[in-house]
Amino acid sequence: MIFKRFEFLVAWRYLKSKRKDGFISIITWLSLIGITLGVATLIIVMSVMNGFRDEMLEKILGMNGHITIVSNFAGDSIKDYKSISKNISNIPSLKKYSMKAIPLIENQVMVGANGNSMGVMLRGIDFQDLKKIEPLYNGLKGVEIKDLEEGSVIIGTTLARKLGVFEGDDITLTTAKGNITAFGTIPRIQSYKVGGLFNTGMSTYDSNFVYMPLDYAQTFLDMENLVNYIEIFISNPDDAVNISASINNMLSPDNRSITWQSQNSSFVSALTVERNVMFLILTLIILVASFNIISSLVMLVKEKSHDIAVLRTIGASKANIMKIFFLSGSFIGVSGTIVGVGLGIFISENIEIVRQLFQTLTGTKLFPEDIYFLSELPSKIDYTEVFWVIVMSLGISFLATLYPSRKAAKMEPIEVLRYE
Repeated sequence: MIFKRFEFLVAWRYLKSKRKDGFISIITWLSLIGITLGVATLIIVMSVMNGFRDEMLEKILGMNGHITIVSNFAGDSIKDYKSISKNISNIPSLKKYSMKAIPLIENQVMVGANGNSMGVMLRGIDFQDLKKIEPLYNGLKGVEIKDLEEGSVIIGTTLARKLGVFEGDDITLTTAKGNITAFGTIPRIQSYKVGGLFNTGMSTYDSNFVYMPLDYAQTFLDMENLVNYIEIFISNPDDAVNISASINNMLSPDNRSITWQSQNSSFVSALTVERNVMFLILTLIILVASFNIISSLVMLVKEKSHDIAVLRTIGASKANIMKIFFLSGSFIGVSGTIVGVGLGIFISENIEIVRQLFQTLTGTKLFPEDIYFLSELPSKIDYTEVFWVIVMSLGISFLATLYPSRKAAKMEPIEVLRYE
């Protein structure tokens, strides 16, 4: 066996014994607590970052598509959108992909009701295509597309609350794209019935978007037979770059396709950088705790120098002594890592409960949805990352034991006993 039974027993005895210098024991406990908190915090933060990234991408991509076809001319519209949408599905190399093409109109308008008014984004879409936008369709609680009245609109629950309206009430939309007269352009104002409310869980959409049937939006915005862009949803977002290249080959010079990666490059990069920085910072907690292990073991070696000399005298080798103190330090690292992993996973699995409890105790609002766009604190545990956190924590802990262990092994019995 690599470690003999007596080495385990001596190492364990040193750890639990009441030492002359209680300061050493305090440092040992601080080392264990430091590693525990470092590992737990690292797992929790990484899980929240993963959850935040997935939720944001799921909401953003789920609402906006993975590939967008736009005009090459700024501010221009797509004229032949019907034929483009049809031809995309007939590209031989793309038939293996599950694709959904949705023509859309998007324009800023003013919405008003009950004396309240605000700027919102109007989206014109064929209501049958709402089924292709899963977050939006799933958020239509109690609303059947087939039951919506012709010309009615759907709005977010947060926007409805701000306007003080309910399903069946009327709202007024105003666009600057009005009628041109001798006195200038007169804004176009039109009333529409709220046919349904949606709740995606993402406050940006729930409070700022109004969806209208495509043909009514074209008439209201004076864009007959035109759309602003065509959004394409695919089953695997990572295939967007390859599919976009194939689509560009069939498009006319007037239009081009862009991927979600290029549209959200700054956002994705910011999340990646933030995640890596947080990992580095939190790793320092574990590193600091490992220095406590070194300090504790160095002082333990000094305190147990007489014991080391006696063990060497009765036949223990330098390797035996080194293993004893290696095990003493490893117990701290392994125990702290195990407890930290358990604590980190438990809190990550119940992060929303922890958030609510923190808000109740402090009276402050943690993770406000109007800033972070999500109504709940997300968390997703990546067990591959947990594995590497364990490996890193144990690796640092084991490395921290090497110096004091070697120092103990190098002690000469005769030199120690001479000064006793």
